[in-house]
Amino acid sequence: MDCIRVRGGRRLGGTVRAVAAKNAALPILAATLLTGATCRLRELPPIQDVATMMRLLGELGVRLTEREAGEWEIEARDLATYEAPYELVRQMRASFLVMGPLLARTGRAVAGLPGGCAIGVRPIDLHLKGFAALGAEIDLAHGRVSARVPGRLRGAHVYLDYPSVTATENIMMAAVLAEGTTTIENAAEEPEVVDLANFLNHLGGRVAGAGTRVVRVEGVRELAGPSQAGAAYTPIPDRIEAGTFLVAGVITGGWVAVENVVPDHLAAIVAKLREAGAAVEVEDARVVAEGPARPRATNVKTLPYPGFPTDMQAPFLALLSVAQGTSVVTETVFENRFRHVEELKRMGARIDIEGAGAVVQGVERLTGAPVAASDLRAGAALVLAGLVAEGETEVLEVHHIDRGYHQLVERLAALGADIRRVSPAPVLT
Repeated sequence: MDCIRVRGGRRLGGTVRAVAAKNAALPILAATLLTGATCRLRELPPIQDVATMMRLLGELGVRLTEREAGEWEIEARDLATYEAPYELVRQMRASFLVMGPLLARTGRAVAGLPGGCAIGVRPIDLHLKGFAALGAEIDLAHGRVSARVPGRLRGAHVYLDYPSVTATENIMMAAVLAEGTTTIENAAEEPEVVDLANFLNHLGGRVAGAGTRVVRVEGVRELAGPSQAGAAYTPIPDRIEAGTFLVAGVITGGWVAVENVVPDHLAAIVAKLREAGAAVEVEDARVVAEGPARPRATNVKTLPYPGFPTDMQAPFLALLSVAQGTSVVTETVFENRFRHVEELKRMGARIDIEGAGAVVQGVERLTGAPVAASDLRAGAALVLAGLVAEGETEVLEVHHIDRGYHQLVERLAALGADIRRVSPAPVLT
């Protein structure tokens, strides 16, 4: 299995362009199941999670054609099945997002319980409560979920006990073809939810209020395809990828400019970088962060948007591990998202877990060591730590990183990092 080897000590400097957001592209791909017309999507990031979702769509009978690099035509006119294969659903939690569109389009949907990164219990009960409120009959048995509705789904009032992003998206997609109006209260406000709503409206849907706590969906009989409107749809830029590269510049005492961003989406990340002593300039679609000789300690608490994103907790923890002073990082979104701490401690970080928080006593330097990524963002954090560690850091289990970062090694190398990806030597027989 491949590994990433990093030799620390180089100050990064340069410009990188953010790709389209993984967490926007995945629900938008799922939403193409809602129409038989051809959809055209641009700049889909060539990462593993997108490939997995495309494989899942293909298994459902969807035709996918790449017209040019990153631009795809997707046609779900004749679906072959309403059952999502377990071997794909178990690889990625976002696969469960096909449930809402399949239920709305075909009246049936079946999927295994979803998998993905091991970052804590992420129940699907909010999705199922939403489907049931819309009139679906739910059966949960033998490790799979089956949903059925006679006729069309019916608009309803849905209150989410927690502003779950994927639950908001799944219910929103189910409601777009329902009869009547659906109100989703305590909805997630993330930019990726707004992007999905914009895509649904581009298809002819009627979604209002996305980006606020109350989303209203007026159901329509059918949706058209963006190609019929004469334009393809491009998902929003990836704010987590952008934040990761900004941290890479700051942690090395260098600078990184990230282009193709929506600065408002990065507000919480920018605020914390500034608290850590970075000089940050924000322009129309570009953010530049330059690090001090050594970062300052600061406290971080993850929250639903517009708060500090949980997906940036691990990369920021790597930054704080070499900061001056003591920081406290509180994780409120997932209960098991500190598995990277033990690996950072192997590199000399001084971090203690206390309940839902991590107390970080910054050290002057980390030391290279063999470490293993436990999930996508943990992998990115270990690479960032390797950028400033003495000696060589070897990051194993890099398939996690491949799920959400496009050419992370090559793009960091272009910024000046001493980093390479190494494949194991073939076994001779």
